[in-house]
Amino acid sequence: MLWYQIFSDGVEYEARVGKPFVPPDLTIKQVWEAVPKHLFKKSTTKSLLYLARHLLITYLFYVFAQNIDLIVSSLGGTPLARQVLKAVCWMGYWSFQGFAFAGLWCIGHDAGHGALSDYGIVNDILGLVLHASVLTPYHAWRFTHRAHHKATQSLERDETFMPFTRKDFKLPDGKVAVRMDYTEILEETPAFTLFRLFVRQFFGFQLYLLHNRKGNRRYPAYTSHYRPSSQLFKPSERSAIILSNISLLVMYTLLSMYIKSHGWNSAMKYYFMPWFFQHNWMVMFTYLQHSDPTIPYYRKSEWTFVRGALATVDRPVFGWLGRVLLYNIASDHLAHHFFSTIPFYNLPEVTKAIKPVLGEYYNYDSTGVLAALWRSFTQCVFIEDEGEILFYKNRAGEAIVDVDEKLKANRNGKPVDGTGQEEMIID
Repeated sequence: MLWYQIFSDGVEYEARVGKPFVPPDLTIKQVWEAVPKHLFKKSTTKSLLYLARHLLITYLFYVFAQNIDLIVSSLGGTPLARQVLKAVCWMGYWSFQGFAFAGLWCIGHDAGHGALSDYGIVNDILGLVLHASVLTPYHAWRFTHRAHHKATQSLERDETFMPFTRKDFKLPDGKVAVRMDYTEILEETPAFTLFRLFVRQFFGFQLYLLHNRKGNRRYPAYTSHYRPSSQLFKPSERSAIILSNISLLVMYTLLSMYIKSHGWNSAMKYYFMPWFFQHNWMVMFTYLQHSDPTIPYYRKSEWTFVRGALATVDRPVFGWLGRVLLYNIASDHLAHHFFSTIPFYNLPEVTKAIKPVLGEYYNYDSTGVLAALWRSFTQCVFIEDEGEILFYKNRAGEAIVDVDEKLKANRNGKPVDGTGQEEMIID
C-alpha cells in the first residue's frame, strides 16, 4: 500500500457501496465441510510458546522504556532535540506496549473460547491471569462475549456496539424529513467529533464493563459486568463472576505494591499509559469488526447464525504487526465467528478454505485502519426503527447500501433456519 492510500477507501469497500444487498442463504454445513479437520486441533504447547514469545516482547518493550533517558542522552543533540526525541520515544513505547497489552488480551480472548488447549482448566487459568493483568474481568467478559457470538448483529440479542435508532435522536419520520432536519440534530464540529472519538477509544471498553455503555438496551440502566447478580449472567455463573473479581483485586494489590515501591510516576509511565493505549487499539479492532456502512443488522425474522457471522469484516489492521501482536483477531475475524474454538494460528488457513464457499459474502476491507475508523465513526450514525434488514445511515439520513427487495422476493424472502446450529460451532 502506498502512503497516500491509507487515507483512501479500499477497493473491496468501494465494490460494496451502492450494490443492492441480497441476504445470504448459506448454511453452516456448507461452511463446515470446507474446513480441513486438522485445523480444529489445539496444541497447549504451541499456545504456551506463543505466549512465552509475547511475554518476551512485552518485557523488551519495558526494558526499552527503562533506558529511554540513556538512549536519548547517548545520541547527543541540542536540549530541544533531546526533549523532542524523548517525547517520541515515550509515545512510541506507550503505543507499542499498548499493542502488546492488547495482544495479552487477545490471547486471553482465545482462552475464553477454549481455543488454546483441550483442557478447560488450562484455558481458564491462562484467561484469568492474562485478562486480570490488563484489568479485564475474564469470566464476566467471557459470558457476554459468548452471547455476542451466538447473536452477532441481532438487534434483539447482540451484546455490544448497539446502534442508535431514528427514535433515539428524535428525528422526523424518514418519509418527510429533509436534509436540514438531519443537519440541525446531528451536525457537530470536527473538534467535538474528535473528542467523542477519543473518549470512546480510550474509555469506552471500561465504561461498557462498568455500566453497559453501548450494550444492548434490553438490560436495565447501569447493568455491570462486575456485579454477580447482574442480568447479564445466569445464576449458575455467579461464582465465576466472583472469581473474576477476586483476580482483579489481586492485580490491584500488585499494582498498589508497585506504586508504593516505585511511585505513581513509574506506574503511570510503564503500565497505565500503555494500558490506555491498549484500550484504544482494542476498541478500534472490535468496533471495526462489525460496524461499517456496508454491513447489515438483522431483526429476528431475518437473522440466522450464518447471516450474523457473515456480518463481519476482515481487515489487515497494521499489517504484519497486527498479525504478530494481535494474533489474527482482525485479519481473520470472520472465520473466527464461524469456528471460535479453532486456535488463532490456524485461522488464516480457515479463511483461505471458506472464502470460495462464501464468495461475495466474504467481507474484506483494505482501507487504512485509521481512515476506516473515522469513516465508520462519522457515517455509522443511526438505523431505522422499522425494517428487518438494516444498514447504518449517515448524518444526512442516507444509507450507502440498500436491500434488493426484488431479488430477496425471488429467493422467497425466507432465511435459512439456523436455530440451534450455532452450538455446533461455539461449544
